[in-house]
Amino acid sequence: MSHLLFPLMVFAGIFVGWCGFMPDFVSEYSLPQLCLYALIMQVGLSLGMRPDLKSIVKNFNPRLLLLPACTIIGTLTFTYIATMIFTDEPSADVMAIGSGFGYYTLSSVLIAQFKEASVGAEAAASVAAIALLANVVREMIALLSCQYLSKRGRGEAAISVAGINSMDVCLPMIVGNGKSSDAQLVSAALFHGIILEISVPILISIFCS
Repeated sequence: MSHLLFPLMVFAGIFVGWCGFMPDFVSEYSLPQLCLYALIMQVGLSLGMRPDLKSIVKNFNPRLLLLPACTIIGTLTFTYIATMIFTDEPSADVMAIGSGFGYYTLSSVLIAQFKEASVGAEAAASVAAIALLANVVREMIALLSCQYLSKRGRGEAAISVAGINSMDVCLPMIVGNGKSSDAQLVSAALFHGIILEISVPILISIFCS
């Protein structure tokens, strides 16, 4: 049900904006900027409030960095290849979209804010809408494929496909059928999601600058 609520809210916002019912204060610079700061702060809060964070830090293994690094490099590499083949849009914009790693809420808002100053509100909103749809699709693909990959004994592949969702909505499907030990997969999935969550605002700011 929660997955349906977000797209419904998006369509509700489109309807309200299209009909002209939106109050003037909503479009003022300060309110979207405050919402952006709140979203970025939520990233830190969600990490700091994790009950298993101390255990993850205490049992940190440098090899765990390889999986999120491969996810980032693989995603950005194939995003760039897709840019060259399928679209005439600026490669930096498409790379920013790919840098969401399934985090559709934060990535779309960040892109809208960062791009508005350089291309205007309308063009920025267009790129942000594509980012929203692209990252929602990535999450849907992860939800449909993670269980299959994990059942085939490819838990690490399932984690990488899940992107940022490896530490929450996709975690039960990743560890439920894996041939590796659940403890190993849980640690890898949680650490993978944390690193990607931190990297999203950094990479998007770089590509949108």
